[in-house]
Amino acid sequence: MFKRTLSLTIVFLSLFVSTAFAEVAEETAYILNSFLFLVSGFLVMLMALGFCMLESGLVTSKSVSAIAAKNIGLYSIAGMMFWLVGYNLAYGIPEGGYIGSFSIWTDGSALADGYSASSDWFFQMVFCATTASIVSGTLAERIKIWPFFLFTAILTGIIYPITMGWQWGGGWLSVAGFSDFAGSTLVHAAGGAAALAGAIILGPRLGRFDGGKLIPFASSSIPLATAGTFILWFGWFGFNGGSQLAMGTFDDINAIGTIYINTNLAACAGVMACAVVTRLWKGKTDVVMMLNGALGGLVAITAEPLMPTPGLAIAIGAVGGLVVIIGTEVLTKLKIDDVVGAIPVHLLAGIFGTLAVPLSNSDTNFGTQLLGTASVVAAVFVVSYIIWMIMNATIGIRLSDEAQKEGTDIVETGVIAYSIRD
Repeated sequence: MFKRTLSLTIVFLSLFVSTAFAEVAEETAYILNSFLFLVSGFLVMLMALGFCMLESGLVTSKSVSAIAAKNIGLYSIAGMMFWLVGYNLAYGIPEGGYIGSFSIWTDGSALADGYSASSDWFFQMVFCATTASIVSGTLAERIKIWPFFLFTAILTGIIYPITMGWQWGGGWLSVAGFSDFAGSTLVHAAGGAAALAGAIILGPRLGRFDGGKLIPFASSSIPLATAGTFILWFGWFGFNGGSQLAMGTFDDINAIGTIYINTNLAACAGVMACAVVTRLWKGKTDVVMMLNGALGGLVAITAEPLMPTPGLAIAIGAVGGLVVIIGTEVLTKLKIDDVVGAIPVHLLAGIFGTLAVPLSNSDTNFGTQLLGTASVVAAVFVVSYIIWMIMNATIGIRLSDEAQKEGTDIVETGVIAYSIRD
């Protein structure tokens, strides 16, 4: 009788201990997963500063205050619009569907599957803001601030959340098997497509092209642009690493380490590819192209930063840098004025990176990747083009020639950034 009682006691104690340990392990994973979203989210938020510094450094000295106003404004608009409607449009999609529900997301205490919903909202919101930041630099120095803010509200509240939800929200591209780990297409190519549509409608800056020849404009501060690039590079570890979406297990934390390595290698390769090619081609080591080469490499690896070997990550990053060089030349031939090179960096390198996913991920194929990339880019470009065209025909989006000569700082903000101006 005693032995039986002892055996039952041991069994009950074992069950109690195992249940307690399981609950502790589940709670620990929940905390770590949520912590990953929060830390990665504020790293991605820091990219807003990187974009602001990069753009401020590459525009002329009479347009820097306007860039600062646009960047802090677009981040604020994105934050409110993604709360107001964007999150629900992205994640309220029926499986295999196209669009979620128009409603306000308010329950910051809600619990999701293995992490807090509020931490996920913050992480996804800063991705949304990144998409708008891409548009800002392309259209600099000749767009009015408030029409830009209006477009930002539409992009971050409606356009981006819907197309992003096709994949990350369980929509039709997810069901089709499309893969975009951290957003080469869903974030970067989408932002680049919206920027391209705006650049076509807006036209080039006054005096940018003389016949078929590109007229160089002096950048306000190359050191500032370089610092902005380094901050973007730094923030990208949150962008790609956080997209693992969990770090509560041994495998997850190892995966994040691999993602960091591949992300860094791709950026390094993009820099050096641009340095070598510009030196051999034009006889000068183009520092601006090196900066954009880093970003092109980062954008290219973003679609799949986990599966490639380090050697393949270097190759993908190098090709991403070369895509930036070729894309910049093509835009010049077409007389499309992209002030910071965002279209080659984000649209073209993003497309390349997404199509390159099957090189390392055997669960994908080129046909599905092409379908997803083409669908997102086409949808964002067409809708953005229509919106830009309507805004241009009604409220106007372009500054007058006189205003451009005087400078967007004086005309749009009334604040002069530098005492010595062009």
